[in-house]
Amino acid sequence: MRQTILLTGFEPFNRERINPAWEAVQALAGWHTETFDVEAIQLPCVFGRAHDELAAAITRHAPDIVIAVGQAGGRSEICVERVAINIDDAPIPDNAGTQPVDRAIVTAGPAAYFSTLPIKAIVHAIRGGGIPASVSQTAGTFVCNHLFYALMDQLAQPGAPSGARGGFIHVPYLPRQAAAHPGQPSMALTDIIEALRIAIRISAAGEADLRTAEGRID
Repeated sequence: MRQTILLTGFEPFNRERINPAWEAVQALAGWHTETFDVEAIQLPCVFGRAHDELAAAITRHAPDIVIAVGQAGGRSEICVERVAINIDDAPIPDNAGTQPVDRAIVTAGPAAYFSTLPIKAIVHAIRGGGIPASVSQTAGTFVCNHLFYALMDQLAQPGAPSGARGGFIHVPYLPRQAAAHPGQPSMALTDIIEALRIAIRISAAGEADLRTAEGRID
């Protein structure tokens, strides 16, 4: 049975003119193989609205896998996130000027959700492709974590697409962004796109995750 893969990337935020997450995600829109089809949407970098639009896309496409992608300036690797926590604590305002502090994403929801993607297998395969990657233990407390948590909460509900899996991947700045942030690492867009291709293939294969100490960042 063919699978539907839903990719999401954010619009630019924090005065940036570009977001590498969306640049990579939109490059994969419409990618088809013998076993899966890729759909892609851009989301606003706004608390609440980001998940509202994702929820509508999940209803529309009934995906088997959802991979949300976000920018993490300052990181040098593809970071496959392990866990989303139930807190909004924004260091900067979102694109609507909202800056929540110590606010639960889902009232009375669990403290955290784990990714249901094979995170270590993804990291292992990306590294095998010559691209730096690691498992990350924190998605922060900004809109990326907000979306990751809300996604996993939605997939845990009875009305979610049966068996759907999801997770979040952070990507570094592009070189042109890093040029405006001296000392910050970056990654070529072609490498980010290839890393996401690998993540999709590994996730779609449905194999069990690796049980190693693969690629943590601390």
